[in-house]
Amino acid sequence: MRTWGVIVVLGAAQFIMVLDTTVMNVAISDVVADLDTTVANVQLAITLYTLVMAALMLTGGKLGDIIGRRRTFTIGLAIYGVGSLVTGLSPNIGVLLIGWSLLEGIGASLVMPAIVALVAANYQGARRALAFGIIGGVAAGGAAAGPLIGGAVTSAATWRLVFIGETVIIVGILALTWMIRDLPREGARPRLDLAGAGMSALGMLLVVYGILQSGTWGWLRPSNPPEIGGVEMTPFGLSPVPFVIAAGLIVLVVFGRWEQRRIARGEAPIVDPSLLKIPRLRAGLSSIMVQQAFALGVLFVIPLYLQTVLGKSAFETGVQLLPFTIAMLATSFTAPKLAAFITPKRLIQAGMLAMAIGGFGLVGTVSPQLDSTTFAAWLGVVGLGLGLLASQIGNVNMSSVDRSRSSEVGGLQGTAQNLGGSIGTALIGAILLGALVSSFQRDVAENEAIPIEVRADLAEATSQGIDFVPSATVREGIQGAGIDADTTDEIVGEYEDAQIIGLKVALLTAAALALLGLLFTRRLPTELLGKESGPPMEGADPPPA
Repeated sequence: MRTWGVIVVLGAAQFIMVLDTTVMNVAISDVVADLDTTVANVQLAITLYTLVMAALMLTGGKLGDIIGRRRTFTIGLAIYGVGSLVTGLSPNIGVLLIGWSLLEGIGASLVMPAIVALVAANYQGARRALAFGIIGGVAAGGAAAGPLIGGAVTSAATWRLVFIGETVIIVGILALTWMIRDLPREGARPRLDLAGAGMSALGMLLVVYGILQSGTWGWLRPSNPPEIGGVEMTPFGLSPVPFVIAAGLIVLVVFGRWEQRRIARGEAPIVDPSLLKIPRLRAGLSSIMVQQAFALGVLFVIPLYLQTVLGKSAFETGVQLLPFTIAMLATSFTAPKLAAFITPKRLIQAGMLAMAIGGFGLVGTVSPQLDSTTFAAWLGVVGLGLGLLASQIGNVNMSSVDRSRSSEVGGLQGTAQNLGGSIGTALIGAILLGALVSSFQRDVAENEAIPIEVRADLAEATSQGIDFVPSATVREGIQGAGIDADTTDEIVGEYEDAQIIGLKVALLTAAALALLGLLFTRRLPTELLGKESGPPMEGADPPPA
């Protein structure tokens, strides 16, 4: 019973961690109204949550080596629970950023590497493959169920109850952590590489922040650059975005060199860069980055379409996403059985292809009127693809190294997963808003039914960017400016068309990411996994019969 209890406890924690990456997407409109903020700020909160996890995941994995995985798991859960409570009680977007993006992100960065390491420590052989399949299925289930849970709770009461409920669940998980066994530490306790931790966090922060700001600052040509002391930051006449991203990449290169020097001196690194030279592990990490970038990008775009364009409630949005949820859950839990006679490489490639096909299919369904049947079918294809990947990648990564290195690989996997999610939300969101602005400005400028002076005023007013809001909000703003009814109709019509264009461009980008992901699957395992055997962990209960 204890051995099965371990996977239940770890699975419950995994579910909560992943749930928060999607549960807020269907509540965007409600959060914007409740906290008197904007879609861009909620996008920032979603991005920062996954970014904080990505930036600190390597450190979280190393802390597991230093103080023990179970202790790290417990501490992370406690921090996460406090963050959930702060989020649920937040009076404004600033407090929500502290509770959700910061505290929950820190907690998750400790918990998620520990989950991977503790699964590897408590199971072996075919049962370890099954355990990772369960954890992968639970992760997929959390991501898939997030929109439905968030929509139902938001519509029935308030989005705040989701986070308060998480706090209660975490208290229950903490009461059961006694049954988890940990591997004893081998050798002397390593010291935490604070400089390495800072460099890895700073590098990822700069990369994702640059992508996030691309919708505001422009990718190359500056559109609304930041100012310091009244001076616009436009190096060489260009947008600061490529320079911020390049700075982040340089910091990450320096981080890699720093870690190699520590290893040469016999000091413990945050992560051994040589792990990334293992082809199977590198392919698995690249695949999970693409999976998360695609998933969180799509789950940012689709709720905006359903709620902001079509006017559906949070609960109705969750119901519309039900085919995605069902397909992803069903595939996540049945795919491990397919892994008994189909190699991980083929299953993951099939998943990537399904994601791309589903993404392209969704592009064709985005219109002012929803074709529910076609929309549901393509969502199901997307869910099927994501479920295939989620069921395989964890075991692929862990099978690439010895069990003693599970914490390091857990940190790398969590970093790749959440960095992909951050990039996906930031990139797809920036492309959506950028396409919205450019399409609206172009169409208004070419619309001769709009007086030339109004076109000039709109060009100036939108030069700083525009938000993705219901067309009724746009109409109210225009009417308040004293513009006649016919001109108002023309402007609102152009805005509605620009919304559709922005959504289509964003989904096309997500589908292209999935196709790109196929390039990273070439070095995935071509043999069946889960047949290795080995002695159980010292002091652990025997594996379940």
